[in-house]
Amino acid sequence: MWPFQNKAAAPVVVEQKSLGDPTAEELMLFGAISSTTSIGNAEALAVPAVSAAVRIISEAAASLDLNLKRKVGDAEEDVTDHPGLNLLTGQANGWTSGFELIRDLVAGALTKDTGALCWVSKVNGEPRELIVYRDGIISVDEDDKTGEPKYRIAGQFASSKNVMRVRGPFTRCQLSMARSAIATASAMETYANSLWTNGARPGGTIKVPGKLGSDGVKAMLAGWKAAFGGKANAGKTAVLYEGASYEQMSMSSVDGQFNESRTFQILEVARAFRVPPGMLFELTRNTWGNSEQQAKEFIQYTLIPWLRILEAAFNRVLLSDEERGEYRFAFDIDDTSQADLTARATAISTLISSKVLNPNEARDWLGMPPRDGGNEFTNPAIDVAKPAANDNQSQEAAVAA
Repeated sequence: MWPFQNKAAAPVVVEQKSLGDPTAEELMLFGAISSTTSIGNAEALAVPAVSAAVRIISEAAASLDLNLKRKVGDAEEDVTDHPGLNLLTGQANGWTSGFELIRDLVAGALTKDTGALCWVSKVNGEPRELIVYRDGIISVDEDDKTGEPKYRIAGQFASSKNVMRVRGPFTRCQLSMARSAIATASAMETYANSLWTNGARPGGTIKVPGKLGSDGVKAMLAGWKAAFGGKANAGKTAVLYEGASYEQMSMSSVDGQFNESRTFQILEVARAFRVPPGMLFELTRNTWGNSEQQAKEFIQYTLIPWLRILEAAFNRVLLSDEERGEYRFAFDIDDTSQADLTARATAISTLISSKVLNPNEARDWLGMPPRDGGNEFTNPAIDVAKPAANDNQSQEAAVAA
């Protein structure tokens, strides 16, 4: 900031500011950002915190096992041979796996205002192929009163039974709603990059006692930049002539204020996408205790809502009118606890002891085959096991007979 004089008092009051914590006006002054906060999707995703948030949500959703449940009486059984399930767990089409499709659906919903749109190719009502086209191929118009979507593919009308749509709760995606915060983070990234590219030196002023004129100023700046600009020239000794002096502006490349400002923008991105800061590798306030709690909150408040949106989209498009209600797609969120083997083993043991699960049901959770006698609901801690048969006595009895 420029110094100013307080006319109401005798002394001159000078306000010292550091460029380590630049304001938006200072960033614009030095060309780090423009006067608008407009930033495209590609530029926004180039911000590491943004791409990390999108990846962790979309890849976590796609990594979970997906099942198709069929209601049989009061219970449900797994269905393994449904064409829709085969597409989502195998190959969605000839060049896209089911994992990639689910990942791209969630990523598209996080970064596109219209949400992610997927074309479902059907033959005799059965889904045969799932394709996420490039932007603009499938368009959607919503009714002004009811919000009912109407789809077109390559300009032609498309039935809603053939279009799967995955989107967030608002008319704009998370990336659009946080665009200003992301633009600020991007600007600070550019500012830091420019600082180090120019030899880790901020701008300064060259003072001369006389008048140089416009040509003299241009010549002096060009010579100064050629001699001392860039990383290769950092630290060289400056030589000035004709009474000129150089005054460097207040700046420290390790100024804590600048680092704190950049950290705050990471927190803003984390808030926008509802991702714990520790999962974006902002570990300033992370401890062993709150890291585990944040992981649980991520599953409960961030991941599960997206899983429910995906399940609803799958049920609407991949199931026929007759199947819907009897069948349903469901993600297995139990896989999210597999990393903590001790807690998982304790929980399974407790459920078996309390006769909520039998051993074979617990083995199924672990991906293990059933064993003989494993369907009985017993408490291993108190139930007395049947004495094992004496094979020698049995053989003797058989011989005697």
